[in-house]
Amino acid sequence: MATVLSVFKPTGELAQAITNFQPRAAQQQMAEAIAATVKKKGQLVVEAETGTGKTFAYLAPVLLGKGKAIISTGTKNLQEQLFHRDLPTLRKVLAPEKVVALLKGRSNYLCLHRMEQAVQQAGQFNKDIQSQLITVKRWSTSTRSGDMGELNALSEDASVLPQVTSTQDNCLGRDCPVYEDCHLVKARKEAMEADIVVVNHHLFFADMALKDTGFGELIPSVDTVVFDEAHQIPDIASQYFGETVSSRQLSELCEELQRLCMTELKDLSQGSAMARTLLQTLKDWRLLFPRDPMRGNWRDWRKKPEVAEVAERVQERLTLLTEVMKTAIGRNKDLDNLHERAEQHLYIWRQLMDVDRTGYSFWFETTPRHVSLHQTPLSVAKTFGGYIKRNKMSWVFTSATLAVNGQFDYFTKRLGIEEADTLLLESPFDFASQAKLCLPRYLPEANDPNRHQMLTEIAEQCVQVNRGGTFLLFTSHRMLQQMAAILRDRLDRDILVQGESGKTELLETFTKKGNAVLLGTSSFWEGVDVRGEALRCVIIDKLPFASPDDPLLNARVEDARLRGVDAFSTIQLPQAIIALKQGAGRLIRDKDDSGVLIVCDSRLVTRQYGKQFLSSLPAMSRTRDLNQALEFLAQVAEKDETKNEELTSS
Repeated sequence: MATVLSVFKPTGELAQAITNFQPRAAQQQMAEAIAATVKKKGQLVVEAETGTGKTFAYLAPVLLGKGKAIISTGTKNLQEQLFHRDLPTLRKVLAPEKVVALLKGRSNYLCLHRMEQAVQQAGQFNKDIQSQLITVKRWSTSTRSGDMGELNALSEDASVLPQVTSTQDNCLGRDCPVYEDCHLVKARKEAMEADIVVVNHHLFFADMALKDTGFGELIPSVDTVVFDEAHQIPDIASQYFGETVSSRQLSELCEELQRLCMTELKDLSQGSAMARTLLQTLKDWRLLFPRDPMRGNWRDWRKKPEVAEVAERVQERLTLLTEVMKTAIGRNKDLDNLHERAEQHLYIWRQLMDVDRTGYSFWFETTPRHVSLHQTPLSVAKTFGGYIKRNKMSWVFTSATLAVNGQFDYFTKRLGIEEADTLLLESPFDFASQAKLCLPRYLPEANDPNRHQMLTEIAEQCVQVNRGGTFLLFTSHRMLQQMAAILRDRLDRDILVQGESGKTELLETFTKKGNAVLLGTSSFWEGVDVRGEALRCVIIDKLPFASPDDPLLNARVEDARLRGVDAFSTIQLPQAIIALKQGAGRLIRDKDDSGVLIVCDSRLVTRQYGKQFLSSLPAMSRTRDLNQALEFLAQVAEKDETKNEELTSS
């Protein structure tokens, strides 16, 4: 029988499953530490730098261990990679008898009831939605899982999706007429019966916070929980332990009620009229905020007379709408659900109007059409830490970026993890020879409005020398758009810009082109794995300190000050260091990768805290001379060209 120790030997099970497997001491060390944690029902926090092989390091002890396990990942893409590629590879040689399941959030599954509703109401939709609805209806007859990710004919943001999937708000639960055939119910049943369940962090905390009706029983039934990409957990947990209400939710409720009043409840004309009135008030509500999307402090905006007046009107009309629906309760299950949603939204709205409560950040966020109000706890340490203490199971937290200056305090304190063992594993890659870090001289200050001109010159020089692809990572959309406009005029390469198409599509195009330039903000700083010649240069515009306008950050900073704690060193700096480590981690993804990382922020050398950033980055060779970085890039390009010529001739 395989043991964790034998799995990673040169002749072990991993060598049987993976071609050209190379044993790694750090990988084995991590696997053994996890096996020990699982055995003693303990807690373990592991930073495993790029190249450690952390996925197999936690899969092996989970597959060999007893009891049920949950593996939670940061994104749906990583979730699918784990379930469809990594887990089957190792399961085949270690534990073929174990049953595994993939479980996503409810909005990823086709809702048969809502699809049939949409078909009946098709005349009320535009032609695009009608066409997409036909595609969904045809697919629904052949799919087994109901996972909308299978339907490649639709884009990730197809307009029809909200009409054919459910939310916690509009799901009828056991009252649904097609409950027995529900794809989500079947997926949850499979998860309950499986030995290993692969979820994502959002789904995990929806379960833990009991924010998803009928889905609070999975976590208590497991023996081991492994969080991959664990650095995301504190912020995601905060979302689920808070409350939110948005004009989008209220508008969707009104529109659903109007469609119901035009089809099955034609005599409830007062409901349709009230929905129309509330919809108009919600439009007035959006007009009170700046046109461009933004985040802001809701406590401050709540004090404005014009905002308070329209907020009161929204509350009055939502209250009236709720009263009108109440008169028809029992006549229609969908109406009953709408009434329940309206009451819940009204309850949260009233909470969000009371901004004098302490311990929370009250903030808002706008899109071009909607406004969301949020109440977010300043700390989840007490809630999450208490949950871990009460549930005697094994907890493993791992990521390539958890430590700051070799210490895990920033991460563990945010989650209230007081008894965890910690392990810091360095990458097996030879960063000193594979990569060069450049901090160019004579850079303008980080707040200089014309600094994009210098960044453009640096980017131009790098792209001209670079035979492969280039990432430009920004901390603001404004700078990204400025640079994109200029570079499109000056470069003869393909320029790919975040927002012009989906992230997955952009990355596929970037990798396929092999020498493109991709400009992205926060979502491209992590979870991106481009190897080889397709990515040889990463340029970061400045240190990723959170925006000073971020209301949640401001609330945490103010709370730290009230407690007599230095907010910069305990909150802002560690957060920025981890973000920079994530961005830098895009460059070297393989032992054969080479490239240049350029950080265009002089604070790395002019400020005392710059040393903490540098000590947290991989041990690349460093230079202040841009010409040396360009020379290194030229050498990499020459090697790539030679290699390609050899492959062509052979």
